[in-house]
Amino acid sequence: MWDDRRWGLFKRNLQPTLTLWSAFCSFGLCLAFLGPTLLDLRCQTHSSLQQITWVFFAQNFCVLVGTIIGGVFKKTFSRSLGALFVSTLLISVVFSIIPFCNNVIILAFVLAVAGLAMGCIDTIANLQLVRIYQKDSPVFLQVLHFCVGFGAFLSPMIADPFLSETNCIQNNLTANGTFSDLTHIRKSLVPHHVVNETQFVLPTDGFVISQVSYAFWIMALINLPVPFAVLFLMCKQGIGGCCGKKSVPLLPAEELPPDLQMDRLSPEQERTLHAKEPDGLIDCLKGLHLQEAPCTFFVVHIIGAVVLFMSDGILGEYSGFVYTYAVEKPLYIEPRVAGYLSSLFWASITLGRLASIPVSGKLKPVTMVFINLGGIIGTFVLMLCFPVSVVCLYVGTGLLGFFLSSTFPSMLAYTEDILNYQGCATTVLVTGAGIGEFALQMLVGSIIQSPETDIFLVCGLTFGCLALLFYLVLLLVHRLHNHQRMAGKQSITGLAGTERNAIDFPIVFVFSEQSKAGTIEESKFPYQS
Repeated sequence: MWDDRRWGLFKRNLQPTLTLWSAFCSFGLCLAFLGPTLLDLRCQTHSSLQQITWVFFAQNFCVLVGTIIGGVFKKTFSRSLGALFVSTLLISVVFSIIPFCNNVIILAFVLAVAGLAMGCIDTIANLQLVRIYQKDSPVFLQVLHFCVGFGAFLSPMIADPFLSETNCIQNNLTANGTFSDLTHIRKSLVPHHVVNETQFVLPTDGFVISQVSYAFWIMALINLPVPFAVLFLMCKQGIGGCCGKKSVPLLPAEELPPDLQMDRLSPEQERTLHAKEPDGLIDCLKGLHLQEAPCTFFVVHIIGAVVLFMSDGILGEYSGFVYTYAVEKPLYIEPRVAGYLSSLFWASITLGRLASIPVSGKLKPVTMVFINLGGIIGTFVLMLCFPVSVVCLYVGTGLLGFFLSSTFPSMLAYTEDILNYQGCATTVLVTGAGIGEFALQMLVGSIIQSPETDIFLVCGLTFGCLALLFYLVLLLVHRLHNHQRMAGKQSITGLAGTERNAIDFPIVFVFSEQSKAGTIEESKFPYQS
């Protein structure tokens, strides 16, 4: 996995890489804390179950918006670091002020801000890591997504000692012993699933007894070093006037062809190159001379986003509703036992992302995605064959988390490889994954109470089959795209015989996808501000 070239590349980019990985730990902290702490937050805001569950909607919707906003800051590494610093700092601020939110509307607004920060981190960290390592990015993307799994695993563990074991609003009714066990209610609260209040009627008036504030303050302190790490990197890069401006190219000059070394570019040509770099998805597409781009270029973006729409949608709907499925017919698993399913699912995702780090150094992303999607379908088929087996549900939950764990980073690396690591695909794919997780959760939440007991597993199998189908189409489009690129390369070779010097037209070579030199030229400037 770590050959000399890859290890040398990692050492040259050690600080930026570690900073991006730590930022994704912040993302993971925000990802999983809300479910376990929701009942204590209900008491804190004196709201009903129906009202408090809508904070899920506020946070997840703004995560989607944040992924789109994050693409605006990708033009230069300085912009990305600035947005990353603000986003990671906002997460610590949000954790510290959540205990003071005594109104559910204010709490929803604060979590919406956290969602925007999470979306920006998601887009920027994935994009910049792809830009830094390009064809070597699969291994480093696997580590990145292991970090989000680790953060998601850590935050519930921090919150657990401070959760209320009895109803945290005390009045005459609760003093008589009613609502003494909140385990079943707490585990039933899932994203976008408005709980039936006739089943769980909890008081909204009374004296609040909760210690969950300490959990949020601890998470704020744990996250605080991350924005300082980003700030330190900004100073090292000379951003914001902290010190002299410093440019750190991806490849040192001795590893570049002589005609592409920085000292051969005039200051005017360098400024022109950076001025025309894409800023956001629309500008990125404009810079690619769309009238000359092959149709397969657009199809790759669309199909890649659809595949992640399905796979990340499975992750969202399964993690949100596996407990609800387990405690109802036909399984009727004891609530305390069923509560381990969500923990098992996230633990298997974290373990799978850890295992995929060495595997991604041996297998190509195209192979890993195919294995993952096949494993997802096979897991759902296994659970549907034994729908009343508790053991099969637990085994299937672990296998599903393992196969889902590396699907996103492998798919991202494969799609960027098809498109020659231009960065446009990252924004589209992250947005597609966010929409899928948001939309499919709501879809499954609206039909999970239907009379068909296995509708939950049928939905997962359907999404998995659609993801594999679109992925097979993507493989075909990849071959067509390569043919069109070869045809374009011949036309570029013909132009090279003219009297025009290629260095006078750097943008054509950077974004044409036609020459190796163009790819190296773009990869020289990941840190330019």
